[in-house]
Amino acid sequence: MIKIAWHPLYAHPLPEGHRFPMLKYELIPGQLLHEGTIDQNNLFSPNLVDEDIILLTHDANYWRQLRELTLPPKEQRRIGFPLNAQLVERELRITQGTIDGTGYAIKNGIAFNAAGGTHHSGSNWGEGFCLLNDQAIAANYLINKNLVDRILIVDLDVHQGNGTAEIFRNEPRVFTFSMHGDKNFPFRKEISDLDVALEDHIGDDEYLSLLEVNLQQAFEKSNPEFVFYLAGVDVLSTDKLGKLALTKAACKERDRMVLQACKSKGVPLQISMGGGYSADIKDIVDAHCNTYRLAFDLFT
Repeated sequence: MIKIAWHPLYAHPLPEGHRFPMLKYELIPGQLLHEGTIDQNNLFSPNLVDEDIILLTHDANYWRQLRELTLPPKEQRRIGFPLNAQLVERELRITQGTIDGTGYAIKNGIAFNAAGGTHHSGSNWGEGFCLLNDQAIAANYLINKNLVDRILIVDLDVHQGNGTAEIFRNEPRVFTFSMHGDKNFPFRKEISDLDVALEDHIGDDEYLSLLEVNLQQAFEKSNPEFVFYLAGVDVLSTDKLGKLALTKAACKERDRMVLQACKSKGVPLQISMGGGYSADIKDIVDAHCNTYRLAFDLFT
């Protein structure tokens, strides 16, 4: 059975000006339940991640400041909103959901977190609405527990996974692949193992051709035993922040390429959802739901 991490705190309202993007975390599982793609048995509610697991990835002082809500105002501005206890708890549950998802993926081939993809958080900083890097923490958890030796992180959010790249820059067991807008946030990029920087307004055919070549290269270079996939839908032409020109059909084909590559090679896959900022919430929800629909077609 495909398992999906979800908790009511995922849809916790942010301060004014940030609430709209949070709606999807409630609407996506609601839509999947309504259409019958999933039922309640597919959903699980994650607990809080343990501190010792966080410290495999994040600096102790940075984590202490998050935990105690003492992060300096400048660093809170870098994150994009003021800290509060519920937002920190939300991040702890998201991270544990991704860790739990690795176990379900190893057992069933694939698992989801209905949130996550907090790839702008580095070892000692938060940024771009990201406090803790859920997939990086989960990758380090797998390595620390000697569950796998070779991991591939496929980041197809429109924004570079700068935090993930920084965390694993000296870790040969984790291969980081980011395909992102060249002139988009973050404006100071880190160096992934494989970066593909895209020009603004790139369309379906060119994007998918680049992905086909570079996804194959990423698999060949990493020979992974486990894959993390960040499936942001801010690549859509309708996205307010993305600057690319992909249709929903191309976004779905992008997902198919990643999922099919993992399935054909027998490599377990955990998916976190990443960004999506289209003006119409329906576009965000439908594009994300396509990722789940594909997974249920391919893996069940």
